[in-house]
Amino acid sequence: MSEQHGDVEATERQWREAAGREDLVLLDGFHALKHALRFGADVRLAVAEEPEAVRGLARELAPDVEADVARLVRQAPLKGLLARVHPTGVVALAVRPDRAEGRARLDSRRRAAPIVVLDNPRNLGNVGAVVRLAAGFGATGVVTRGDLDPWHPNVVRAGAGLHYATTVDRVELGTLPPGPLYALDPEGEDIRSLTLPDDALLAFGSERHGISSELLARADHLVSLPMRPQVSSYNLATSVAMALFHWGGPRPDEWSADRPVD
Repeated sequence: MSEQHGDVEATERQWREAAGREDLVLLDGFHALKHALRFGADVRLAVAEEPEAVRGLARELAPDVEADVARLVRQAPLKGLLARVHPTGVVALAVRPDRAEGRARLDSRRRAAPIVVLDNPRNLGNVGAVVRLAAGFGATGVVTRGDLDPWHPNVVRAGAGLHYATTVDRVELGTLPPGPLYALDPEGEDIRSLTLPDDALLAFGSERHGISSELLARADHLVSLPMRPQVSSYNLATSVAMALFHWGGPRPDEWSADRPVD
């Protein structure tokens, strides 16, 4: 057995042993790996069919994490490890952020940006898209109610690894973070007439059923988005984007000049 072949087998074995751990998060594809590294994820293992090609992607698209990618990526046959291989040909495992630390950020009374509340969402891809939006706008976090796991691999994939750029958790009605609750509802006040405070909770209903009655009962404000008559609804991520844009988004002085944003 050659030394290289032995290394590949060792990498496969290490992956299989680690893949089932609940404290590790699957990062599927180069962009998920790139963003996780940029925002401080503890990446334990990255595997690629062609490590040199992945290093080339890092040189071209993310030179700020090129050294980390080069250090982490190892060769192994992905088709034997995954049901579906990402077109960029790389997958990684990273430590899930400490939940208690994330909860402390959500519960802070001095939040500088809203929290997005998703009430019983059903579509994994939509939740990932919302996480990506929240990270881009600098929201404090995204919390979900219901049985959907916001750290499901498909959510992390759709979020392009940006779970590490914000706080993502699942909550119950009684454990919502503090702050005024603004519930998006067609019968609410036009959002254009309101100023959304930095510590707001912005609540959005499920794609089909809207916000639950129990969460509506907790709302401090009902808010509607402008919509042409006879158009039934917006996509969940679109609604979140409109609300966060109205809030204001990241301010240039809050971000260092050398921080990557793509």
